[in-house]
Amino acid sequence: MKILVTGATGYVGGRLVPELLKAGHDVRTTKTSGESVSPWWSDQVETVEMDVLDKDDVDRAVDGVDAIYYLIHGMGGDNFVETDRKAAELVAAAIESHNVSRVVYLSGIVPDVPEDELSDHITSRLEVERILSATPAIVITLRAAVLLGSASTSFEIIRQVSERMPVQTVPEWMDSQVQPIAVVDALQALVGALTVPGPSRHVDVGGPDQMRYAELLDVYADVADLERPQLKVPFLPTALVGALVATLIDVPKPTVEALVESLHHDMVSGDDTSVRELLPQGHRMVPVREAIERSLATRSASPQDADPMGPLPHDPPWAQGGEDKSVLSRIKDALPGSGSD
Repeated sequence: MKILVTGATGYVGGRLVPELLKAGHDVRTTKTSGESVSPWWSDQVETVEMDVLDKDDVDRAVDGVDAIYYLIHGMGGDNFVETDRKAAELVAAAIESHNVSRVVYLSGIVPDVPEDELSDHITSRLEVERILSATPAIVITLRAAVLLGSASTSFEIIRQVSERMPVQTVPEWMDSQVQPIAVVDALQALVGALTVPGPSRHVDVGGPDQMRYAELLDVYADVADLERPQLKVPFLPTALVGALVATLIDVPKPTVEALVESLHHDMVSGDDTSVRELLPQGHRMVPVREAIERSLATRSASPQDADPMGPLPHDPPWAQGGEDKSVLSRIKDALPGSGSD
């Protein structure tokens, strides 16, 4: 099958491409103009430049493929909702005009609350899902919970907050239920979504463990051999928490703020059985503790043989703990007039 993987140099895409190659697929990937990242598998795929907001670029990238992995989404900024919408509409038009038969979209868990209570981040993901699902293709949307794996934004927030905050202040509203999933399980579900029978639908993909976010922080600290007492604090504004966390860690600020906002609601699967139809027969899902242990592994000298849970050469520089600076120096750098801008 000829497959287009958008966002192929991102966290999930960079780990998905080898799985597709292993399965014998012919893979085309996209990159933006001037992008210099060259993953270890780049000589095994066709790569095209694509600005997802340029109709001609999108048409060229989609032409001749049987299926598309849609791994593109904004996480912040003033116009990310509009940008996500326009990108999805252009890709949807190309899907229809080029008769693409299958689309796999990686989204996020949609909490069971009225839509007007959803964060902008989740609202945008839901809108993209609906735009793609309106095409004639079979569209399988994977709504994933917290992804665990070195260089995953969700995991790096947990890692860096745990490493840099001797006492963890947890807002009462943030202590929601979460259902993390190891990236290796998410990858197998993504591959399975390529061939699962229709119709178009969404599938919640969470791991075998559910826990409160504070407990997840506790499990990380225990695995990493850190002493991190927690202090629950009421009435902390969401914007303030997002800004403070972004100051303390190296993950891009818009991403941090979007993910913090989503923790107002439980992020758990509505149906734990549906993900099984995407996984290989007898597949064992990775428990949270094991996932964290594997995520903390040192980088392998041979990326093609490395555990996808661990670090890989094309991961962003802010991953694996990022820059080693004290909490006080980070706060100082963020203050007006510090000269850090």
